[in-house]
Parts: sequence; structure tokens; C-alpha cells
Amino acid sequence: MKDEILACIHSDDIKYLQSGQFSKHVFPLKRKEAHLKKSIHLITRLFLLSKSPKGEIFYLLQKRGKNKKMFPEYFTDSSSGHVIWSKNLNFDEIKKNCMRELEEEFGIQSKAVLNVKFHNLNIVGDEIAYTFFGMVDYGVKLNPNPNELDVNDSKFYNRLELESILENEKNVEITKKIWKKLIDTDINSLFKITTNQRKIPQKKIALTIGRFQPLHHGHIYILKDILRSYKKVKIGIGSSQLYNTLDNPFTSGERKAFLQTALKKRKISSKKYEIFEIPDIFNAEKWIDHVISIVGEFNTVITNSLWVRELFSNKNVHVEKTNTIFKKKYNGKNIRNLILKGNKMWKSLVPKEIAELIKEFNGINRIKSFK
Repeated sequence: MKDEILACIHSDDIKYLQSGQFSKHVFPLKRKEAHLKKSIHLITRLFLLSKSPKGEIFYLLQKRGKNKKMFPEYFTDSSSGHVIWSKNLNFDEIKKNCMRELEEEFGIQSKAVLNVKFHNLNIVGDEIAYTFFGMVDYGVKLNPNPNELDVNDSKFYNRLELESILENEKNVEITKKIWKKLIDTDINSLFKITTNQRKIPQKKIALTIGRFQPLHHGHIYILKDILRSYKKVKIGIGSSQLYNTLDNPFTSGERKAFLQTALKKRKISSKKYEIFEIPDIFNAEKWIDHVISIVGEFNTVITNSLWVRELFSNKNVHVEKTNTIFKKKYNGKNIRNLILKGNKMWKSLVPKEIAELIKEFNGINRIKSFK
């Protein structure tokens, strides 16, 4: 087996995964070395279901091969495996890792999976599992990998069969708990999201969240684009508690000043927007309720973050992607790096009034101090 490069993370940084901050905090480590050092690493777990034309639910269980070092011949999830490190690891890549494992273990291609829903983050030992629930075409062909699992007992089971396995057979404990939860879940309700999202809400109030470190022309383009379709935009200043670091040099008050100054310059009435500070709570499960408690009512969330879209979608909130321009160019990290290097090109990437505020806030020297 090829020595995979795993996505690992230090224990002090695990909390950042709860707020969708992946690439900043994970680091690469060869599989053998990671296991030898018991380094904390990311994995995915997928629990796959299928619905017959008559409405009966079937559950895809994997029985681990007898040659497995861990839990040989135990029943477990549908598929699971390591998240492979990549420089710009994001939630989309983690999902792709999940689909890769499904194909490697059962021969099921991602196009056969009708819906994949993020469930939660679960930490057991040195593994941080991104758990997903999925629906697959009824009658999908299975091609179990004999090097990974028991080819005879790794298959779809109906509810009674699954309950018997959970009661009488050897099961990986964490997956046993999740299967029990799925048995008692209304599957139609669980995967109802795509239907709900076709019901487009009234375009009154949109919510968009950014860090604005600093605000740049890309942000202005997005906000103006939103206001072409919506009567009002609620702007969330994300990670509002962070400041005076290279990634987050400006305070929430300074970022609010960026927004107010730029919008006023463009003659956008203060009645058309509200600004809210949204501190991190490092809890993905509670984050949506946390945001709503701060910003109040809105009709749609507009964001390019797949992680944020996933969390809001799971709460049946309508989501849309932002229309962006030159994302690599108009990017906070790019601007901060240009300032750090003393490259004056950064000034062309932000509105003139924002460049003046950055100087007024001593932002240039502040960023350069992080060398």
C-alpha cells in the first residue's frame, strides 16, 4: 500500500475545525509516522442508505476483513478512511475523500450517490471523523473490495436485519450508536433539504458573513450584487473576537469602519444594511443558532464557503453562492502578504478610502510586525 500523506492537526488547533478553518491548521504526515506517533488525524465516515420503490429503507453495512489489524470481522459504517492532506484543504476536499473511500471499498461512484449530508464531527482517540449520511440509487451495483472487507456480509440490510446485527454481532461501538440513531430517524425528513431549497424565499433580507481582513474590491462587488436582488443585506463580521495576528490584523471595530466608510462612499443608505459582530464559538452543531441569535431574521445566506452552506442547509435555510470576481487576486490573504512584503500593489486591490483607513489604523506596520 502506498504510504498516504494524512491531514493531521495539533490538539490545540482542533477547535478551529468547528468553524471550518481547515488549511490553516492541518499539516502533512506520512501514514506510518502518524500512526506510530499517534498523531491526531482527519478521517471520514459515511453511512449510506437506499430507498426501494415501495418506500422500504435499506442500510449499507461494511464488515471489516479478517486480516484487519483493528476490529477484524466487526460490522461498521458503510465506508471510512483517511483524509489525504492537500495544501488548500477545504470541506469540498473532505467530501471528495469520503466519496473516494466509498468507491475504493464498494465500487460505488459518486454519481450514484443522490444526496450527501454532513452529520457531525466526532473525536475518538487520535481520529477526528467527519461523519456523513448519504442516499444512493436503489439497486446500485456493489463491488466489495476483498482486500478491505468481508465480501459476503458487506451489503445492504433492511431494518430488521440491521437491528439484529446491532444486537447480536460484533460492531465498532461508535458506528453502532450512529446506526441506532439512523434507524430512529425519519429518513424522508433527513434528506428533505433539496426539496426545500427549490422553494425560493422572498428576496427581502440576505445574510453574508466575512472577516474583511481587510475589506477589498471583491467584497464591494459582492455586497452591491446582493443589493441588486435583495432589499437589505445583513453583514456578519466573522471571527470578530480575533485581532492583532497576521491572519486577523484588524479589530472588529476597525472592520466595521471599513464597511461603513466604503458603503457610505458609494452612497448606499444605512437603511439597506446592518453590521453584526459574530465571534467564533468553535461548535459546528450550535453555530447556526449562535448566528441567528445575533443577526435575527433573514431569508437567504449568501456565501462561497461550502462549509457554511452545508451547516445552514442542514437547518433548512436557503443558501446561494456569491458572485465573485478574480478571487485569487481580491483575497484578504493576498493583500496581507503584499503588505508584508512591502509591495504597494495592495493599494490597487482595496478602495482608496480603505487604504487610507489602513494607514490611519497603523495597519501596515502592524502587519509587517508579524514577519
